[in-house]
Amino acid sequence: MNLIGLTPAEGAIHMSKVLERVESAPDWGIAPVPPQHRRLSGFDLAVLWGDLGIGVLVLVTGALLVPALGFSTAMVAIVLGSVMGVALLALGAVAGADHGVPTMVLFRPVLGIRGSWFPSVMNVLQMIGWTAVELWAMSFVADLVARRAFGFSARWLWLALAAAVCTGLALWGPVGVTRVWLKRFGAWAVIGICVAVTVLVLATDGITDALRSSGAGGFPSFGLALDLVIAMPISWLPLVADYSRFARRPHAAGWGTFTGYLVANVWLYALGALLVLQTPGTTPDPAGIAGGLLAVTGGSIAGVLFLFGLLVGETDEAFADMYSGAVSLQNIWPRASRRGLTLTIAAIATGLAAWLTMERYESFLFLIGSIFIPLFGILCADHFFNRRGRIDLEALYSSGGRYWFTGGIRLAAFLPWLAGFAVYHWIAPVGPPWWTELIGNAFGAPLSASLPWLGASVPSFVASFTLAVVGPRLSSRSPTPERGEDENSG
Repeated sequence: MNLIGLTPAEGAIHMSKVLERVESAPDWGIAPVPPQHRRLSGFDLAVLWGDLGIGVLVLVTGALLVPALGFSTAMVAIVLGSVMGVALLALGAVAGADHGVPTMVLFRPVLGIRGSWFPSVMNVLQMIGWTAVELWAMSFVADLVARRAFGFSARWLWLALAAAVCTGLALWGPVGVTRVWLKRFGAWAVIGICVAVTVLVLATDGITDALRSSGAGGFPSFGLALDLVIAMPISWLPLVADYSRFARRPHAAGWGTFTGYLVANVWLYALGALLVLQTPGTTPDPAGIAGGLLAVTGGSIAGVLFLFGLLVGETDEAFADMYSGAVSLQNIWPRASRRGLTLTIAAIATGLAAWLTMERYESFLFLIGSIFIPLFGILCADHFFNRRGRIDLEALYSSGGRYWFTGGIRLAAFLPWLAGFAVYHWIAPVGPPWWTELIGNAFGAPLSASLPWLGASVPSFVASFTLAVVGPRLSSRSPTPERGEDENSG
């Protein structure tokens, strides 16, 4: 479709027909998407994940890395952490595209049909939380811009507007959002804004000194910085197959996801770090980043437009959280309406955004995030090594079948998951104060305190992955071959 050359009236009619076709597309719930309905190319997924990797909160996290590390050391952590985290994201995309099923369904052969409910619940809590944080950040920054540029405050209006737009995108679904909105306009507008901001930052006085800055020490250490970088792509792991199941080919899903998110993650982390180094008074929070962007543009109308564009780009993150939260709930209640579940998640998240602040909830989100790193360690071990990517699709939805195990739960698979979780918190405990105090009483001082270069993400993943690979090989019970191996091996 090309709208260039059409009159506004013709363009509106043409776009309405496209939207009508997209909106009438079937909702597959958690059932495998038939091959003829897998429409996303590798480039489509690169656009989607590139856009999801661009946001105000990514700039905020990048700003956390300096001045403690200095720019060059921060960049080492950014590149290494991004490659490691995004590689896992790409593997999850390949698994989803192989079989056309969402992420939580991929856990059914690993944890059992009912066992997959545990990560589903954790993911729903995470999605509601991240949606609330996104809506809070969007309404906060929009209100800040309105107060500075136009002299009025209307945060509740901005919150309601952000919630309505993000909910509409979530109801539209990933195929329509990617192919109609992002690919044709949304992603390119956001990329253009980021290019302009990057040029302005690099053109400011003293940029050479900023690029050569040395670390001042303190928080974060290199290991913790690596965890902070890895945390961003890892937070998307429970969602990735929800979108790659619509990919035409597994290989395209893998390279599209990897390329799009890697470029965006490295770029925005680095840009956030430079904003702190280049603009005095910039702090690693949404208000500080907004102020830094306005300072770079001299407080001009261009700065306001840049911030507005980034806020529009932020809507895609909240859309993805709402959509995948609903899909995760469908893994528990397959007959529930995705539309109804999406509206429920949107309502709860909007209420939280009106009450919570980022500081109140982010520690709990980091605690949940530490759950998914070892969880994907056992998924990668089981799916790519133990079963070589083979799944009996019919048994995925069958009570009493090969993936039912004992009462629907594969208890043995929880042991490497718990072991990886324990390793993570032994090295660098995260979460609310009551949790970190409990871990301190159980394990003593964090290992990262004596080894500041050591991050928790990689050891946690390696521990769960290794135990999940070795465990079945030490068992006296031989695994039975998968049914339909030829048809379902991708």
